[in-house]
Amino acid sequence: MDERTYDLNELAQMTGFTTRTLRTYLKQGLLHGEKVGGVWRFTPEELDRFFNEPFVKEGLRIKRFGIVYDYLAQKSPDEARMCAIIDRPATRKEGDALSAFLCKQMEEASDAVFAYDWNDGHCRVILSGDEGQVARILQAEAGRR
Repeated sequence: MDERTYDLNELAQMTGFTTRTLRTYLKQGLLHGEKVGGVWRFTPEELDRFFNEPFVKEGLRIKRFGIVYDYLAQKSPDEARMCAIIDRPATRKEGDALSAFLCKQMEEASDAVFAYDWNDGHCRVILSGDEGQVARILQAEAGRR
């Protein structure tokens, strides 16, 4: 595989599905990938196909709504929290670069979650969590462009 691929953990970060759920989808044939060195790898094309499965699409929609709902449902949090939604026109390549960037950022974020969706020339990112961590990610993403 020459192009950028995603592993199971990155896919779990992007979707909000657990790795166990994703492994179930692999067994059921909803998700297809390739094992490279014992690690599942997924191409952007495979992720597009997977994300557009009606069952998966609905699950992703629920997960994205869940991130925003959980943020709004917090009553007097003990720490400063932030939720940001970014909508941006993007090519598939730009969307892939953004999702890869966010996966990398999540390695350093202990209290933040994100959801990513690309559909027909448009990407949406939802970031939620500790205000400092979300702000750092947003600043790094702005500097990346």
